[in-house]
Amino acid sequence: MKRRTTVSADSQALATLEAEAERRAVPLTIVLAEAVEEKAASLRTGRRPRVGIGRSRDGRAAADVSADPIARPPS
Repeated sequence: MKRRTTVSADSQALATLEAEAERRAVPLTIVLAEAVEEKAASLRTGRRPRVGIGRSRDGRAAADVSADPIARPPS
């Protein structure tokens, strides 16, 4: 199912996509749809759960010893 929406973007980014559409002789909407799908696929891949089994030698959880956040807030 396709859905229509309005996109606000930097004029230079749009000019790049417009040039690509012109080069390929396709409507800008095709290039925009491809860009949206590529970004969505990247987000889906990045958010896949990673399951692992491990054992701590000292009994501490990874969250207790890691300086990095366990998860990033959605953007």
